[in-house]
Amino acid sequence: MLENVTNFAIWMVVGFVAILTIFCNLYILLMNLGSYHKNHHFQPSEIIITVLSVTNIVYQILTYLWMTMDLLSVTCLIDCLFNTLIMLLINSLRCTLVWTTAFLSFFYSTKLVIEPIHCYTKIQEGILKHAPTVLLVIVFFSFASCFPAMLVLSRNNQTGSYDCSTMISNETPGLIYVGFYTAISVIIPGLIMMKSSISITVHLAIHMYHMKANTNGFHGPKLGSEMRVIRMIMALVVVYLFFLIADLVVLYRSTINRDNLSYTTGLVSSIYTSTSSFILIYGKKAHWKELILIYNQFVGEYPCIRCMRCPEKKVSPPH
Repeated sequence: MLENVTNFAIWMVVGFVAILTIFCNLYILLMNLGSYHKNHHFQPSEIIITVLSVTNIVYQILTYLWMTMDLLSVTCLIDCLFNTLIMLLINSLRCTLVWTTAFLSFFYSTKLVIEPIHCYTKIQEGILKHAPTVLLVIVFFSFASCFPAMLVLSRNNQTGSYDCSTMISNETPGLIYVGFYTAISVIIPGLIMMKSSISITVHLAIHMYHMKANTNGFHGPKLGSEMRVIRMIMALVVVYLFFLIADLVVLYRSTINRDNLSYTTGLVSSIYTSTSSFILIYGKKAHWKELILIYNQFVGEYPCIRCMRCPEKKVSPPH
């Protein structure tokens, strides 16, 4: 009974988080489409962010749909194969959005670092020139890596109570697959993000040192939009590290202790997608200014909450 109440509470929280996630990602999509109609082409970064936004929306909808069906299906009315396919699709999308975020970090680190290591400069340039192809490979790889789970993972129905909402490995092949999936969908993308953040940090330190030297230390260096992108990447990496720790703890308890934490996994992933979507909006100055403007207009309609308006920075005209 207590577990049902907890799952219902998590379902309610995920519902509110899902609304915020879908709103942020739809906003990003609309802004990117507006940029496309204006410039008649997508920038590589806009392609990556668009794919990431679409993945976030579909992932959030499927996660909440699965939670809703599981809550309503108290006696396992949902077909086992259908439920398994939904969970595998959710895991595939989860792998896709993590790898796409890692690719975005790699993209910006390559763009920001002035002198990358020569031995793989050509490889980096080739990857960045074919961003759509790389994204297609990420999507295909994510789906292909999750379908073997249907063969090696089984439901934990050895106890008296049959649990519809979990796929727990009972044999060695299942544990091996869980380790494989964790490595390719959580650990390796995290390493790529860490490498990208270190490259950006080193570049920032060198850049600030040179600018301070050129100005004789009288005033600090100004990086403008580049600094905003650096903050965005660093924030994405920090948020992902928190997500990584929480995900590994949940995975350990699910695999070793046989706890059913599927709802907790959905909650952690939903918070991660919502936070990362908000950070992506901040990373683009035009998106952020437009969002602040919309928010202030909405708050300004109600006198009782006008005090919650955000200050807008106005650019002073050149002298």
